[in-house]
Amino acid sequence: MPYDIVPAFLIGVIAGLRSLTAPAVFSWAVRLGWVHPQSRLLGFMGYAATPWIFTAMAIGELIADQLPNAPARTAPLGFSARIAMGALCGAVCGDAHGYLAIGAVAGAAGAVAGTLGGYAARVRLTSAVGKDRPVALLEDALAIGGALWLVFPR
Repeated sequence: MPYDIVPAFLIGVIAGLRSLTAPAVFSWAVRLGWVHPQSRLLGFMGYAATPWIFTAMAIGELIADQLPNAPARTAPLGFSARIAMGALCGAVCGDAHGYLAIGAVAGAAGAVAGTLGGYAARVRLTSAVGKDRPVALLEDALAIGGALWLVFPR
């Protein structure tokens, strides 16, 4: 079981970086049959419209993050959303191995780590580079690439 929750924690980290990237990628993975949640509670992740909705919202988030007035990820609303999305995706990941609740907790913990760690890394890198946009784009690429790596069938 310990190795089964590592992907749930890691998808939570992705949600901590970009809150909507994780559910967008995971809903596509469920829809395409790459991830198989066992619970009917999570069945909506495989509905035909779900990946499209999450993808549209994720694209909006990626664009909004480039704006100068984007709120900090550590603000209560944004932080809560990241934890919720981490828990959701962690639950899907954990449920595929029979550990829905443990997966949700691992995903939420990963989201906290990803939010705080991502914030600290972005502040340091932006300070070193002198510009925020290249660091934000790097973070986008890491979130998308990491999420795809987690769900892509091997």
